[in-house]
Amino acid sequence: MTKNLIPVYQPFLAGNEKKYVVECLDTTWISSKGKFVCRFEEEFVKFIGVAHGTSVSNGTVALHLALYTLGIGPGDEVIVPSLTYIASANAIAYVGATPVFVDSDDSSWNIDPALIVAKISSKTKAILFVHLYGATCHIDSIAIICKQHQLFLIEDAAEAFGSKYRGQYAGGFGDISTFSFFGNKTITTGEGGMIVSNHKALIERAAYLKSQAVSPNLEYWHDEIGFNFRMTNIAAAIGVAQLEQAPKILHKKRELAAWYRGYLADTSLVFQLDSEYSLHSYWMVSILAKERNERDKIRQYLKSHGIETRPLFYPVHIMPMFKSGDTYAVAESLSGRGLSLPSYPGLTREQVCYVSSMIIESLKM
Repeated sequence: MTKNLIPVYQPFLAGNEKKYVVECLDTTWISSKGKFVCRFEEEFVKFIGVAHGTSVSNGTVALHLALYTLGIGPGDEVIVPSLTYIASANAIAYVGATPVFVDSDDSSWNIDPALIVAKISSKTKAILFVHLYGATCHIDSIAIICKQHQLFLIEDAAEAFGSKYRGQYAGGFGDISTFSFFGNKTITTGEGGMIVSNHKALIERAAYLKSQAVSPNLEYWHDEIGFNFRMTNIAAAIGVAQLEQAPKILHKKRELAAWYRGYLADTSLVFQLDSEYSLHSYWMVSILAKERNERDKIRQYLKSHGIETRPLFYPVHIMPMFKSGDTYAVAESLSGRGLSLPSYPGLTREQVCYVSSMIIESLKM
């Protein structure tokens, strides 16, 4: 297999990551106890402006535990966009609830608030909205619906660290919100996640459940069925170092998006909307071609020149385990035409220029 000259993503490990990991090794604090776990939790919630948070082993676990913490289970329904990474729907299934899919808005690519109310039933307990690729949802509209129908507001901010809605960081709007720190995320711990909330009781319960529901007063006594969802001290050490670089990383990613927009301005390609009420963090710089064949031609041409890309996610409603026969036209169109470009913070302007020139060449073929 030919090695990609320009990968679609790679972590930006240019700070104290190695220093802090070596400290974990030298002190032998390598598991789920150690100073970096608490430090990462405290510094993360301070950064995004939320009161409370607890770290977990990955982003999917964060969603699973958030739903379980809210008491959502068998017989319940949770509204979720179809165009999202599979973890959003899987986590709903993990707790025995049913995902109810909603189509996307064609400008933001996120869940379309205008279509949500029609999907609410007597079984609906929550709306789980996703900030796709770093573009924020129309949160005000969704929050109003949740209040009117007494539903939990769950914010999947796995792809939106550093995104803002009306000046506030994503993750600060849900009754409970989740993040992912997988190796390709804006900041990473290798594998890891975080659950945050302004409701102290929810985070206290999530923290209790993630550690086998062990009694705080009696050793090796467990009050109910719990989980082993804890983050390691080594992972948290990487997270602390990543947070130190977060402003630099976020600035660079918006700069990358601006470069791509400039170089591709005279093409027919469409970028994901960065609206007047939001600040896109550009976890991935993603574009739409006119149709699927053009998208596939671009991807193949870039691949032949050592440039890696990714297609947009498949809509979850077409997956075999969630397939119902329903059609979600916008989600299907976006998925078929979209691709994500190399978006890692280490990219140079010259590399972005090269990628863009190859895209323009492919469109002429």
